[in-house]
Amino acid sequence: MRRYILLTSFSLVCIVLQAQNIYRVAIFTDGKMGNISIATGSESLIINITANGNLTDWGTEYRSERITDFTRLEKYLGRTDYYTNSDNEAYRGKVKYIGNTAITYYASYENDLFKGKIKSIGNLQITYYQPYEDALLKGKINKIGNAELTYFTSFDNEALQGKLKKIGITSLNYYPSFEDKALKGKIKTIGNMQYIYYSSFDRQYAGSIKSGAQSVFVNGINFYLKY
Repeated sequence: MRRYILLTSFSLVCIVLQAQNIYRVAIFTDGKMGNISIATGSESLIINITANGNLTDWGTEYRSERITDFTRLEKYLGRTDYYTNSDNEAYRGKVKYIGNTAITYYASYENDLFKGKIKSIGNLQITYYQPYEDALLKGKINKIGNAELTYFTSFDNEALQGKLKKIGITSLNYYPSFEDKALKGKIKTIGNMQYIYYSSFDRQYAGSIKSGAQSVFVNGINFYLKY
């Protein structure tokens, strides 16, 4: 009985360790959103996708021991399988498996706006804003698993429109259009982390970041600022 309990516990730990989750979100200083990185929990594999639900690349992460916040994605040497020519036209030829992680896509007979977009990565279901929603939102990722992504709409300040507003419980904010011209639209806060930049009066460095961490871990997600 004790052995059975131990084996069951070990199995549950393995399941948890292999669960997929949002690992990192890349944000450019001008406020544009970069890749969303999904950690698979297996073989240190990272899968990168866009806010529109397209697969960009994948690999294992190398992290420098000498240079703070320096990482790069190295080629994944494990199994990579693809959908065949006999599969639905919307995902024919697309990546089907990376290691043990399955990737599914919306088919051609589903909503036209979604077809070919990623539907799931392992156990993470991905949904999108509907065609009838704000023009700046429709087709963008709405949820990854239980984490909801919200964006500034076409009714918000022009410098903020379409930018990521919140992911899960973490809020992001940006300098609005009435700020100094070197600042407007740039990322201002991620959670409690504030970013300050040189103004247009600092001609040599105008718009360059003055303070704020390049990499900040907030509510279980690593936000990485790309200069």
